[in-house]
Amino acid sequence: MPATCIKSTNIPAFFCFILCFLVANSSFAQQTDNSKPLAGHFKFKTLIIDAGHGGKDPGAHGAYSKEKNVALSIAKKLRDLVNDEMAGIKIVMTRSTDVFIELHKRTDIANSNNGNLFISIHCNSSPQKRATEHGTLLLVYGFHRSQEQREALRENAAIYIEKDYKNKYNGYGEDNVVNTIVLNAFQQKYRKQSIQFGDLINREFKKTDGRHSYGVKEQGVLVLAQSGMPAVLVETGFINNPADEDYLNSNDGQNAIARSILRSLKEYRDNLEGR
Repeated sequence: MPATCIKSTNIPAFFCFILCFLVANSSFAQQTDNSKPLAGHFKFKTLIIDAGHGGKDPGAHGAYSKEKNVALSIAKKLRDLVNDEMAGIKIVMTRSTDVFIELHKRTDIANSNNGNLFISIHCNSSPQKRATEHGTLLLVYGFHRSQEQREALRENAAIYIEKDYKNKYNGYGEDNVVNTIVLNAFQQKYRKQSIQFGDLINREFKKTDGRHSYGVKEQGVLVLAQSGMPAVLVETGFINNPADEDYLNSNDGQNAIARSILRSLKEYRDNLEGR
């Protein structure tokens, strides 16, 4: 990577971000290279639940529903299940009402609360008005990718609604060198854990719920890239597929999704804490 590519105006903020991250998330520095925690040194304490979109940003839509509403409903169900069945875990919601939360504020909320895991709830969609695709997809940040794929482009499009988005995101894009440096510097610590958690959810969706899944994919989704912790974006179904839309809007479907994530979360926590 040529040194001349680095924009000097971004460097101070970059080093400040690294310092804050290392202080706030020092527990991850105690883990071994294979992402296994040292016994007695790690305790899963804080879960960040992010309901995608909201307010003036409706996200994708189906024949009769909007992504922002489905995501919020599933996020609340997940919150309630964790509160009921995983005592001692602090839950932080990036939003609990129909409001627009800027992407950088979502990650600010997560990072300032020293989250141990970031779960972002979304609905997928296809370019066609009526999707033939159906099923789930789990996204983790793929820092080796240079081209943003469809899912990432759709999620990241929300930044253009925000005022001064160019300044807030420091020219975020496929050629943003600082973003690459951040990923290479310290996101490798929790990249494996993101994939492991995504695999757990994927297994639950397929084996327990009997749903079709596109698996765990690496994409350049901004809200994952800037989260200082393991992070997974859950595409719960194609909202513009009639069958998926009905499932996503039903209590049974939403409860099944939330419970699959809960089971995965329990196993993920137990693995980290060496139970």
